[in-house]
Amino acid sequence: MEVFRPKIFDTLRNYNKAQFYKDAIAGIIVGIVALPLAIAFAIASGVSPEKGIFTAIIAGFLISALGGSRVQIGGPTGAFIVIVYGIVQQFGISGLIIATFIAGILLIVMGLTRLGNVIKFIPYPLIVGFTTGIAAIIFSSQVKDFLGLKMGSVPADFISKWEAYTINLASINLYATATAVFTVGIILIWPRITRKIPGSIVAILVTTLAVYLFHLPVETIGSRFGAISSNIPAPVIPHVTFAVLQQLIRPAFTIAMLGSIESLLSAVVADGMTGGNHRSNTELIAQGIANICSSLFGGIPATGAIARTATNIKNGGRTPVAGIIHAITLLIIMLFVGKLAALIPMATLGGILVIVAWNMSEMESFIFVLRGSKSDATVLLATFLLTVFVDLTVAIEIGMILAAFLFMRKMMQSSSVHHLEGRTDDEPRLGLPEGIDVFEIHGPLFFGAAYKFRDTMRLIENPARVLIIRMENVPVIDATGIRVLGAVQDDMVKRGTKLILSEISSDQVTDELQKARLLFRIGKGNVVTTYEDAIRRAKEILSQ
Repeated sequence: MEVFRPKIFDTLRNYNKAQFYKDAIAGIIVGIVALPLAIAFAIASGVSPEKGIFTAIIAGFLISALGGSRVQIGGPTGAFIVIVYGIVQQFGISGLIIATFIAGILLIVMGLTRLGNVIKFIPYPLIVGFTTGIAAIIFSSQVKDFLGLKMGSVPADFISKWEAYTINLASINLYATATAVFTVGIILIWPRITRKIPGSIVAILVTTLAVYLFHLPVETIGSRFGAISSNIPAPVIPHVTFAVLQQLIRPAFTIAMLGSIESLLSAVVADGMTGGNHRSNTELIAQGIANICSSLFGGIPATGAIARTATNIKNGGRTPVAGIIHAITLLIIMLFVGKLAALIPMATLGGILVIVAWNMSEMESFIFVLRGSKSDATVLLATFLLTVFVDLTVAIEIGMILAAFLFMRKMMQSSSVHHLEGRTDDEPRLGLPEGIDVFEIHGPLFFGAAYKFRDTMRLIENPARVLIIRMENVPVIDATGIRVLGAVQDDMVKRGTKLILSEISSDQVTDELQKARLLFRIGKGNVVTTYEDAIRRAKEILSQ
């Protein structure tokens, strides 16, 4: 199977005018929807609004043209707000550009090494934990604009944010608050009227006109950032030194991980809505190329956007052409009416992002996982709390490690060694000739469970002349398991006991034992396929 084969090659074979019309309508609608979100995500991330538009145009075009999904819509998303804001605060815009550039390279490497299928298996509690954590941070970052508070820059730390809000609560702007509340109300109520026109667009048009016509004392994009540029800057290759790489590799890895997870989740959701089948590795490579190109033009990280992808599907988009038209629509809007976006009230964007945060929070999923097993709840809470109070990078790293340890714990609990029949010092013979002991291993014999086997073997003070180990229920073995098994063989040789391995049913176990030459040390005649053969071989040894 090819690692990189964009879906557009397949979809254009039987393309027709009817599908182009549907794709064009869907692309235009998604382009209009994407404009306020691109601006809002950019501002919330700590960069100028036009950078969000550049990213949506450049990355959106490349993700659709080169991606492994027929209907994926790419661009800046709410999930990146936290990590991008943190990078900008610590390393500045130049640091963000370099981190995005490195993340793009990492995404391409992940696709080329076929890690697309592996990323799908990231624990669900971890995904819900950091997604809900991101939602909490996005909500807390919008309180200033939602309430129109007159204060300086919002602190990056979660607790410091709320301390600053409390101190400046007396400066609340009732006009801004009313604008934000009206925005939220429109977005929630409008779908009951029609779903053809997004509520966020209606809210922006109404509130912008109200603030402009009635000269309401509400801060706008223009009053905070100035005019929005309608020119895409010339590409600049970032200068990456080894020292810079050392500083930015962790945030770049977080961008790559977050982008890969969100894009593949979005692709999976899209497959469920359309009955399609995306190519995960192609999608990762396209995401990597898109982020590299976005950084060259001074943009921010981009990935597949679930909400915009769903909007595309619901409006008839079925091929990458819709995503390409979405990017062209954004370009046209930016060139001809982009300057009018400076009139949009900041409180309106605050209201939109509050809704985005609520939709991201996945409270039902959060409560569902929380009520589940203790290990899943532990991963969920740890990831959520670390995301909110420490750092998203740390949350993903520790969440993955914690999930891995808890999984190993479950595997250890599922692994066991049983003394089936034979004799020990305190146990009579159970239907076998004198001099035969039988043990059975259940579960994977890996480093987390091998100690059980080792400790069980150590309890045998006076082993029989023949020791049969049944391995029918051992699906996998690792280097530690092989080493422990080899140590048992050596110990049995010292004690004058012959070791017989019986019923190895896993090809992986057989291959690993052969590579370690353990089957040679035990002897081919002492490695048998059935329990009956093991008893027969044991009797032969006893008769010698």
